[in-house]
Amino acid sequence: MYRNLLEVMKKKGVTALQIANLLECRPATVSDKLNGVVKCGFYFSEARRIKQVFFQEYDYDFLFEQFDEVA
Repeated sequence: MYRNLLEVMKKKGVTALQIANLLECRPATVSDKLNGVVKCGFYFSEARRIKQVFFQEYDYDFLFEQFDEVA
């Protein structure tokens, strides 16, 4: 799960749909990656585009740190 990215998205009002449109994929795919359903997460090229378009002021390591959620 990308906890930091999700928090920053909420803070800046960026939606999974906007990211899906940017990456030209399904919103469900973005949601699965954000929430850790897909363990491989975002590819570097996707992370770079997301950061460049929406979150230039944040560091990659902060935005794309993955957390294992405990049920």
